[in-house]
Amino acid sequence: MSIAIQAENISKKYNLGTISSGTLFRDLNMYWAKMRGKSNPYAKLGDSGEFNESEHWALKDVSFEIKQGDAVGIIGKNGAGKSTLLKILSRVTTPTTGQIKIRGRVASLLEVGTGFHPEMTGRENIFLNGAILGMTKWEIKKKFDEIVDFAGIEKYIDTPVKRYSSGMYVRLAFAVAAHLEPEILIVDEVLAVGDAEFQKKCLGKMNDVSKNEGRTVLFVSHNMGTILQLCEKTILLKNGHLVDFDKSDKIIDSYYNQNQKEITVEDIKQNACIYFKNIYTCNSVGESKTNFAHKEDIHIRLNIGINSLNDNQNIGLCLLNRDKKRVFTHNKLFSSFYTSIENEIIVDFIIEGGLIAPMDYSFLVALNTNKGIETYDWKEDICQIKVYDDGTEFAFAEGMDYGCIMIKDNWKKI
Repeated sequence: MSIAIQAENISKKYNLGTISSGTLFRDLNMYWAKMRGKSNPYAKLGDSGEFNESEHWALKDVSFEIKQGDAVGIIGKNGAGKSTLLKILSRVTTPTTGQIKIRGRVASLLEVGTGFHPEMTGRENIFLNGAILGMTKWEIKKKFDEIVDFAGIEKYIDTPVKRYSSGMYVRLAFAVAAHLEPEILIVDEVLAVGDAEFQKKCLGKMNDVSKNEGRTVLFVSHNMGTILQLCEKTILLKNGHLVDFDKSDKIIDSYYNQNQKEITVEDIKQNACIYFKNIYTCNSVGESKTNFAHKEDIHIRLNIGINSLNDNQNIGLCLLNRDKKRVFTHNKLFSSFYTSIENEIIVDFIIEGGLIAPMDYSFLVALNTNKGIETYDWKEDICQIKVYDDGTEFAFAEGMDYGCIMIKDNWKKI
């Protein structure tokens, strides 16, 4: 399979604080003063007159190859360089160093109204965008009805797009970009402007464009469930650097767990009959982590110190949602775990993968008597965890509240 995009040591530098004075004459005077080491001749009264500039590298030595027909996600925190990379790939801006090799026509959707002329109608903008992509009028006409139907704005197709809402803008812009058959489709998070139903429709179209039509798709999103559904591979950026480029599930797990530290509880109750020595969340092989895929088992590991035992000792555990309300509560007799006198035991409580909805959670744990008469140790709102969407049916509508428990499909026709 041929290479669609090849990036070689791409870097992009911005000079912070460099702003035009408004006239060419002033700009030339300021430049000449700066070259001679003089102060800014147009500094405001009270200013030092120094030229305060600093460099910011939005991207630094980024290299990768994307094959034709691949759907690739690009993720990273705000300021990681995602949008800058897309602008370079879309030829909106040029890299400071390095080079990009692109084989094929590129259609990009970076922000609302990209490539649209506000005074022209929706119909005219469809033909304008097609012409920019190098298509003939006949080719555009052949796709016209399909574009309008997908966008769902037939009633307003002859209205100037400056009168469109942001949602209508996005609907038409995506329809144009996806249907005018570019070899490479680049989409930023602009789809978040659309409603949930249209987002789902767009994801289906991008999936079809990549898998069935063999075109290359680059997609930036903070919705990890959507990335997992659409993209086989993902690029992870951090502070302008490419951290990794691999299979999406591996990259997303790395993104969520970077810089995470094990959560521990100090030995503060060593005089109690039983007490918590250490509590943390981990995966099935005991690796400490605080971010879990929806389908992944969650282990909360309790290291319990023992001074003295009796038959009434109990372990209580609650899962708390983001509003600190109890999702469920479970109690277990402590005697279920020990067979002889020990100084400590380590037990895991396991939440089965797929049970709880993607959301932020924490735990309440307690050591007490089984009727709650005496409490030995108590920890509330500890071990904060995030369960992220790894491709559920609700991935397209991240952030909406569907409850905490996702029960299995159990329908029966009567």
